[in-house]
Amino acid sequence: MTADDTRPAARTTMRVADAIDEYLTARQPQKPSPHTIAAYRRDLHTLLDHLARAERCRPERLHLADLTPTLLRHAFAAFAADRAPTSVTRAWSTWNGFFGFLVAHNLTDGNPMPAVPRPRTKPHRPKPLIGEDTPEKLLAALAAGCRRARDPWPQRDFAVLALALLTGLRSAEMLDLTIDSLGGRPGERRIRVHGKGDTTRSLPIEPPLEALIDDYLASRAARFGRTPAGGDPLLVDNRNNALRRGGLQYLVRQCYKHAGVNDRVARGTLVHALRHTFATRLAEDGASVTEIMHLLGHAAITSSQTYIDTTAAAQRDAARSNRTYTALRDLTETPSAPTG
Repeated sequence: MTADDTRPAARTTMRVADAIDEYLTARQPQKPSPHTIAAYRRDLHTLLDHLARAERCRPERLHLADLTPTLLRHAFAAFAADRAPTSVTRAWSTWNGFFGFLVAHNLTDGNPMPAVPRPRTKPHRPKPLIGEDTPEKLLAALAAGCRRARDPWPQRDFAVLALALLTGLRSAEMLDLTIDSLGGRPGERRIRVHGKGDTTRSLPIEPPLEALIDDYLASRAARFGRTPAGGDPLLVDNRNNALRRGGLQYLVRQCYKHAGVNDRVARGTLVHALRHTFATRLAEDGASVTEIMHLLGHAAITSSQTYIDTTAAAQRDAARSNRTYTALRDLTETPSAPTG
């Protein structure tokens, strides 16, 4: 037995599954997004399955006293084998928060997560839609007609893509919107967003987007025979149920194909490419890092700074200032001497 496998007598015999339930219940008063709670539950229970396999028992048989650093390292190594580093890092953070809760409530003697390695992740770099005209091409295709679908709903598709491109909302933020999230007088509408960390922000909606949303809501009332109530979800599927994450991703992917721009989307971005496009264009058009921070709902200014640092316009200006370009420009602009 290794030193870190020692199980102090003070540790409780509480089952891990029960402790997870208590942790998730304790998070509810903080009013996290339902999608956030679902992600916590998924990370906790998926790793619990790996822990149980490592111990050769059923998940419900594991107790907090079983969670040694050695076992956690083995389980995280198995968990990481077929997952992206960002997914592993997120799960690590979830379990670190879980152990913080256990320590604070005297349910365990300490937090073993510092002994569990985290993968190195590459620095965040924005991945907007590729091509200067891509957002316009996408919107023009949606305005021109229906995408191929079993039950087409062009007003909904157009409103969803325009909303993402013109507000930069995260997927979870879009899915959390209700009819009551929209407020203000016509021409001065705003949308109230419930963001990460139980934060809220209010974003302006300009008349062209306001008109698209109103057109979508009118089509929805006609399609389902009733005007949606204030607490109803803003975005719904073709059965008038709240649009879910998978449905949103499918809708966006199909819109890209309809517009012929699916090859201009960085792998793995989909909805997030629209958010990155919104932020990158803000930076290129002169928005300050503070304005970008508030519009995107970033908690730290460093996250917003990446858009300022990597805009296409800034890169082009830097390339243009290269002295070699100046020499080449002088050569190409000088008339050639006559020959013969």
